[in-house]
Amino acid sequence: MKTSISELELQEMEARVEAAQPGPWKSWVEGRDFLSGSNIIQTGDGVERGEDIDLSGAIVADQDFIAAARQDVPRLIAEVRRLRAVLNQTK
Repeated sequence: MKTSISELELQEMEARVEAAQPGPWKSWVEGRDFLSGSNIIQTGDGVERGEDIDLSGAIVADQDFIAAARQDVPRLIAEVRRLRAVLNQTK
């Protein structure tokens, strides 16, 4: 598995983030988060809601991962850029 991330790859990741429905996303699981209905990923912030996402064939851990990725990926991209800037300053 390739471990380094090019600037082009970061830009492609950012483009996917920007194309997705706005966050935050939250995973809602029947029996864990509420009592009836189906497991969904809620998009938007509750006020500005997008379309809920229903997954077929996903386990709860998959759904939780996908929902969290909407918040995690932008933060990781920003951290990679921040660390690269720090490294560039020390050169």
